Amino acid sequence: MQRARISPRPRERIVSTARELFHRRGIRAVCIDTIAETAGTNKTTLYRHFASKDDLILECLRSRAEEARQAWAEIEASSSEDGLAQLRSWVTYVVARLADDCRGCEFANAAVELTEEDHPVRKFIKEFKAEYRDWLAKLCRKARVVRSELLADTLSIMLDGVRTSRQSVGAQGPNLQFQAMAEAIIESFRR
Repeated sequence: MQRARISPRPRERIVSTARELFHRRGIRAVCIDTIAETAGTNKTTLYRHFASKDDLILECLRSRAEEARQAWAEIEASSSEDGLAQLRSWVTYVVARLADDCRGCEFANAAVELTEEDHPVRKFIKEFKAEYRDWLAKLCRKARVVRSELLADTLSIMLDGVRTSRQSVGAQGPNLQFQAMAEAIIESFRR
């Protein structure tokens, strides 16, 4: 006897669809009608779950942030007491993400498109980027890096740059050197 496939609930379909469309096409290029139609629902249902497009964008980024936090937990669990091993696991994780995704960071892309400084999505992005940088600093401290805050800032900026390079130059550009660059920078901070 075959089990019936359980279809995701409308809210989950809407978020999943919006994330994919926003990431592939850009936030401003995707209208609510397209999201509703692609998600197999309608605008009424979409607006029942999200009061505005901004609310939907925010939920998409929250969903992505939660995935990132899960990845961080997996990285930390991979070598629970070895900060250097965790830092190297993070580098490997980034290399895999770069290979799979040519559209860059969802947070940076959203920040570029939503230019209003007081936009609630920008506030969330700022908070999440700070959380990510602080998590990297924690790994650097666990790796016994003396200037862990500076290394975390360096790696954060390098990651943003390499994602932009991947997006603008393509898969065969300088982003291919991320692992070698990150390892060299980490090693230089350990001296």
